Amino acid sequence: NEFYVSHECLILDYETSLTKKLLLGDYYNSSAHMLWLGDRTRNIKSAHVEYLSGIINPIGIKCGSDLDVNDLKLIIKKLNPLNEVGKIVLICRFGAKNIEKVLPLLINMVTQNKLNVIWSCDPMHGNTYKSKNQYKTRNFRTITEELKLFFEIHHNSKTRADGVHFELTPNDVTECLGGIRNIQEADLHKNYETACDPRLNHEQSIELAFLITDLIKKRCNYG
Repeated sequence: NEFYVSHECLILDYETSLTKKLLLGDYYNSSAHMLWLGDRTRNIKSAHVEYLSGIINPIGIKCGSDLDVNDLKLIIKKLNPLNEVGKIVLICRFGAKNIEKVLPLLINMVTQNKLNVIWSCDPMHGNTYKSKNQYKTRNFRTITEELKLFFEIHHNSKTRADGVHFELTPNDVTECLGGIRNIQEADLHKNYETACDPRLNHEQSIELAFLITDLIKKRCNYG
């Protein structure tokens, strides 16, 4: 089976050491198939943008709630000067409370400038918070709310929701609130295993899969 590797382009010394010059003169980062530009390094003047503009890998761009759409326009044009299809993936991570304000502005900028992008929704990161008992967590309700709004806004804009991003595990963890078992903050300690981001457990993941199927069926004629 084929599988593909992706990670954030963060430590430039590491990335450049694994960048190879190909026979035709292009440069390819061999540490991953796709690299992404992080929300905190997403700046037209950043060294990360400069580096990514020199490689031919597909590039993801994390788009958070503090997004400057004019700066992003310059970044996309620098990373993809030929406006190639499939080169740029916009990974939207606004949070349920911000997506209705930010995503339409972003879609409008992209469509007005006729930029070729792939639209992906990351409803995990923008909905992360620290619980009263100091666990880093997410609520299944806000995750699904942002996901539904992502599909709805694209439908209304006559654009296409292309992909999704989640952190999940087949294990029976208690890291994200809600879901079928209605995990509460008081339950987080029972099986909290992650060392980084809280993940959906197997039940919550299956719920989400069915939800996405329903969202696609309802909007199968758009885009």
